[in-house]
Amino acid sequence: MKPIQVGLLGIGTVGGGVFTVLERNQDEITRRAGRGIRINTVADLNVERAKELVKDRAQVVSDARAVISNPEIDVVVELIGGYGIAKDLVLEAIAAGKHVVTANKALIAVHGNEIFKAAHDKGVMVAFEAAVAGGIPIIKALREGLTANRIEWIAGIINGTTNFILSEMRDKGLDFATVLKEAQRLGYAEADPTFDIEGVDAAHKATIMSAIAFGIPMQFEKAHVEGITKLDAIDIKYAEQLGYRIKLLGIAKKTTTGVELRVHPTLIPTKRLIANVEGAMNAVQVFGDAVGTTLYYGKGAGSEPTASAVIA
Repeated sequence: MKPIQVGLLGIGTVGGGVFTVLERNQDEITRRAGRGIRINTVADLNVERAKELVKDRAQVVSDARAVISNPEIDVVVELIGGYGIAKDLVLEAIAAGKHVVTANKALIAVHGNEIFKAAHDKGVMVAFEAAVAGGIPIIKALREGLTANRIEWIAGIINGTTNFILSEMRDKGLDFATVLKEAQRLGYAEADPTFDIEGVDAAHKATIMSAIAFGIPMQFEKAHVEGITKLDAIDIKYAEQLGYRIKLLGIAKKTTTGVELRVHPTLIPTKRLIANVEGAMNAVQVFGDAVGTTLYYGKGAGSEPTASAVIA
């Protein structure tokens, strides 16, 4: 059977990981999927760098629309990020009858309702497993593995940057600004870390999980969002003395009047498993009426962990 032909928009950290994992694990992926997956064309503004990465194993272009208009392409993978051009390209790919895969949590959380309607009308799929918690298959768990359950609540450490910062502040007694600089030096935090440290990134992910768990539209604008910038080392020290750890949690909870959707620093008893998730790791707890509490743990970011979710 002819392999699925993929067009890759953006070959940065995650895009490079997708290409590498597909090349390395092609036989295994083909066996499991029943069909091969081949990257036909890569679009990236930095053509020279893209050519260095893919060698002669895929065509490289600078214009993403050349990928969308290519009749050979079955699936468009959007790894550009942001709300702007990425949204336009995703909608254009859908209009062209292409299935879409994206790791863009901001795009899905803010414009997902419009995108899903367009995909439904056109009869194509939009997959976004990689948009939440990197390599942890939480979207599949909510959509399929827990389908027999009424989900009561979700609570997760879903931003690795803030978890790294809080872990370092606790372990070393350092202040927020010092640890943030270290996180930037190590690559855990962006040059502009606002979305991470103010809780926006976690709120995007919590919005997506709540929509799937409770069957509601994406409602990011209704989330309560509070970051970690006001926390001092002394706050974390006092919490520890009282038997708690402070974690930035994304929480979605069904109530008698609707759904709570919030992100904020939370005191968690140190004996709880989720309180002991350290560094840049992610973890999501889900409570279903039949199964009870389940916990999903793993790398929430990075080239190959996110690539794992994109390919899946």
